[in-house]
Amino acid sequence: MDSNTTSRRKFLLLSMGVPLGAALAACGGTAGPGSTSGSGGGAKATYWYLSVQPQEGVRTRAVERFNKANPGGTITGTPFQNDAYKTKIKTAIGAGQAPTIIWGWGGGTLRTYVQAGQVEDLTSWFDQNAAVKDRLFPSSFGAATIDGKIYAMPCETVQPIVLFYNKTAFEKIGAQPPTSWGDIMDLVPKFNKAGIAPFSLGGQSRWTNMMWLEFLLDRIGGTEVFQAVFDGKKDAWSHPAVLDMLTKVQDLVKAGGFIKGFSSITADSNADQALLYTGKAAMMLHGTWTYGGMSQDGGDFVPGGHLGYMNFPPVEGGKGDPSNTVGNPGQYLSISSKATPEQKEIAKKFFATGVLTDQEGKEWVETGGVPIVKGSDAAWAGSKDADFLNFVYGIASNAKVFAQSWDQALSPTAAEVLLDNIAKLFQLSITPQQWVDNMNAVIGQ
Repeated sequence: MDSNTTSRRKFLLLSMGVPLGAALAACGGTAGPGSTSGSGGGAKATYWYLSVQPQEGVRTRAVERFNKANPGGTITGTPFQNDAYKTKIKTAIGAGQAPTIIWGWGGGTLRTYVQAGQVEDLTSWFDQNAAVKDRLFPSSFGAATIDGKIYAMPCETVQPIVLFYNKTAFEKIGAQPPTSWGDIMDLVPKFNKAGIAPFSLGGQSRWTNMMWLEFLLDRIGGTEVFQAVFDGKKDAWSHPAVLDMLTKVQDLVKAGGFIKGFSSITADSNADQALLYTGKAAMMLHGTWTYGGMSQDGGDFVPGGHLGYMNFPPVEGGKGDPSNTVGNPGQYLSISSKATPEQKEIAKKFFATGVLTDQEGKEWVETGGVPIVKGSDAAWAGSKDADFLNFVYGIASNAKVFAQSWDQALSPTAAEVLLDNIAKLFQLSITPQQWVDNMNAVIGQ
């Protein structure tokens, strides 16, 4: 599908469409801890991006390599934790003081930047640099395209949300991984009886809770239900599948499905991952980007073969295709329209020569990531993480639909209300119907 003509309204429904032999080579690019900059005396561009290792290290080194090769036009990077970044970048862009290079997730947030005239139209640049565009998974351009024009450079890795589990925890209770929603609910009392939390959850971060709703709504009602919300249809959240989804989530909370005190646990600290690899929790629904952290910090957990993973199971009687997935079809780099001509040229040179290197591709593979660049899956042949990388590649390439995370698909205004109401839902402080009413009020905003 030609990304130049793909409808903005339909990007959620794009299949991954990854060629069978396509896999990895590279992508990425952000700066590292503190700040990363060159020592040259020429023009300088600025770059804000997400922190947290090991991904931050890959971003750091990409900028360092670029700066070394381009002393006359370097990049200074500043890292932020996830939630802090979302606030900081929104404020800076609104004030016309954005960094030269803006890291993001595309989708609804990018659309607001475009409508405000804050980011560069890169369509003609991609036309002139066809080789850069042709290396990337075609599906990655859906969330970078607004009204038929490209406003961001897709980069880094494909990141579906998957269900991780601790094999040792399952062995302790003599159970198998869930194959349905009913299995999940049946496992909850068994793990609690054994003194193991069924699910780890960094609920203070809010977006981690959202993953449960995304999958449940897809499995219960199919992709059309959220598509109606995305399309701005009046009262789209009133679909019966939504109330079913919300009720199931609260049933899981009431049954003791999540670690005690989950609302005070943050994802940025990787505390939710630690609960899984230390055996205090049996399962965790999270993005594939957490694999690198668990490999790095979990001791023998990953190399010893104790980590299991699977796609989210179907819901009995649901209409959704169990091959569907949600998450990040890619990450995205935009150029501020307020940057100087010199800064814009540095950013474009970085896009062309610093964001798609073979070395960076190898480093993403080493973190357990699958870069969004076409290539051969031989890129991870012999890797200690080959099984996981093949699993992620299979999820991404076999999904009928790879939907973008809701808080990125919606506008920042609607996304904030969404996250606030999701937190209240998990805290049992609002009813499913109140949630529906609150969300219907911000459709299209």
